[in-house]
Amino acid sequence: MKQQLGEKLYYSIGEVAKVFDVNASLIRFWEKEFDEIQPKKNTKGNRKFTQDDLKTIDFIYHLVKERGFTLEGAKTHLREDKKETLSKFELISKLKAIKSELIAIKNQL
Repeated sequence: MKQQLGEKLYYSIGEVAKVFDVNASLIRFWEKEFDEIQPKKNTKGNRKFTQDDLKTIDFIYHLVKERGFTLEGAKTHLREDKKETLSKFELISKLKAIKSELIAIKNQL
């Protein structure tokens, strides 16, 4: 993810949008387009996103915004070997975080 959130059970749509530096309307649009995003809703209808939702949104963000996939291409990519693809993406994300930490340590020397 672009920024890290604390370890909460649920996140509001505003918090999610802020993390990914997008409008809340884009998150709502992706929720309609991708069946994999299933936030819980309270009695008022406010969306509450879980950590799994955030991982899925992070992956969709990566496919659409960073790699330039169309929405249909991203949907296809999510459907085919979803577990394997998500685990590879999580590994790449962790490696990027380690790389940025190492660069920060190097710059402090």
